[in-house]
Amino acid sequence: MVMAMKQISLFLIAFSLCAAPMGRAQDAATEERLNKLSGQIEDLIAGQKQQKERLASFARELENLREQASKPTASYAAQEDLKRLADSVKEVDRKRVEDNDKIQKELLKLGKNLAAPIPTSKKSASTTATTESPDTAKAGPPAKGFEYVIEKNDNLSAIVKAYAEKNIKVTTEQILKANPGLDPNRLRVGKKIFIPAPGAKNEG
Repeated sequence: MVMAMKQISLFLIAFSLCAAPMGRAQDAATEERLNKLSGQIEDLIAGQKQQKERLASFARELENLREQASKPTASYAAQEDLKRLADSVKEVDRKRVEDNDKIQKELLKLGKNLAAPIPTSKKSASTTATTESPDTAKAGPPAKGFEYVIEKNDNLSAIVKAYAEKNIKVTTEQILKANPGLDPNRLRVGKKIFIPAPGAKNEG
């Protein structure tokens, strides 16, 4: 059982390492849900370990009582103790099986949560369907598109790719046209830019 628990722990660690690139795209709610599930599994593993220790203790006590019962001076009370101890061992084993089932269910639940679509984060396209371009808001009426906040190590190609993954087709040329004066080689972190929606017309 200890080996099985170790394998489960190694699986969780390996999965966490593989999921590291996706972690940046997950919001705080997803991380909290993952931490909660991991904590529950760790509690179940700790409970399994305690029950295994109790089971071993009961086994030693049972062996001692059997030795006493095999002696000619064994009394009826010793047989009652054996029965009581045997019932206790059965109860501990039953709980061990139940805990193992709980761990399996938690692992399945954790797998489903990790496989679920990643919620929209600040790295993803904004849910606002109609906004004004920060650089062109004063130049004319609002255009259809999305507002994006530049992050560290961002470049226009990466931004175009991120929106493409959301089925929003936009080119670097369209972004530059929608943001007059934007230098693609000097994207300032924290700056808001306008991402035109597919089919939107930008005044150059």
